[in-house]
Amino acid sequence: MKLGIVGLPNVGKSTLFNAITRAGAESANYPFCTIEPNVGVVAVPDERLDVLHRMYNSKKTIYTTIGFYDIAGLVKGASKGEGLGNKFLGHIREAAALVHVVRCFDDANVVHVNGAPDPASDIETINLELIFADLETLERRIEKTSKALKGDKGLQKEFDTLNKVMDGLESGKPARALDLTDDERDFVATLDLLTSKLVIYAANVSEDAAAADGADNPSIAVVREIADAEGAGVVVISAKVEAELTELDDEERDEFIRELGIGESGLDKLVKASYRLLDLISFLTAGEPEVRAWTVRRGTKAPQAAGKIHTDFEKGFIRAETISYDDLVACGGLPAAREKGMLRSEGKDYEVKDGDVMHFLFNV
Repeated sequence: MKLGIVGLPNVGKSTLFNAITRAGAESANYPFCTIEPNVGVVAVPDERLDVLHRMYNSKKTIYTTIGFYDIAGLVKGASKGEGLGNKFLGHIREAAALVHVVRCFDDANVVHVNGAPDPASDIETINLELIFADLETLERRIEKTSKALKGDKGLQKEFDTLNKVMDGLESGKPARALDLTDDERDFVATLDLLTSKLVIYAANVSEDAAAADGADNPSIAVVREIADAEGAGVVVISAKVEAELTELDDEERDEFIRELGIGESGLDKLVKASYRLLDLISFLTAGEPEVRAWTVRRGTKAPQAAGKIHTDFEKGFIRAETISYDDLVACGGLPAAREKGMLRSEGKDYEVKDGDVMHFLFNV
């Protein structure tokens, strides 16, 4: 899974990126510090794998991963070449969702590209630039389809959908908010429009405000209101705190989190928010060679889940020996779970649940 990080210059994008990926991207107190897109891949924290690792005495533990793409800050006019962010929009077109970092703190020592933080205005600036970038994409596609339509009338539906989306974008609506049929939405998904992507707003607050999680913060209230109207997610993060956490070992890190009262790290918050937003779950496989987490969409059937491991597993699917993680741990291991009848045999119509520990039987 890939997440693209967007926002104005100097809102804490690269600081947050550094903290959650430990990739060492440059960050500084001036606009356009990020020249080249930064890419970092991080393991998704999952305590269940650690427990299974000990239970099975496994040789390897393989976590699922998320890739973060941090591009240069976008400014008004970016879609027309202003600033540097427009050059890198292509790097996030394949992202599953966007993390839109919004500055929700005042600090005279940290310059703001528009003079002072204004969450509503800042969000509008980014959203409009993404819309403008999508309009350029659509214009090229409409022109191409219009020419092809003269020799292939079967493209009429595609042409109509493109114009429908164009009209919506020109009215200021992102593609994800348009009233489309299922077929139209499936087609639009193939266009990789930036405004089709779901959004998580990362409200970057001061260290002092981190523990409150946005309570009594008027800037956070503005972000939440906008997110609610869009069906977007919101996480409250202090990039400064996250940067401090990276300097600590695991024990010190956990103690610092407890002292601050923030509950969990920014990475944990982003992972949970992205899984909720994208309707993702993880099933698990376990054995002595390795324990591993696999990410699928909620509602995925057992054969398709098996196909995540290997295409042969899906082609020759017979059944899936399945037990929930909680039941497995409660039994103390697979032998005891089998004796108690907790191990289930699931067929082709079974919808995989989050935390299912599965062993697939197949024949090809």
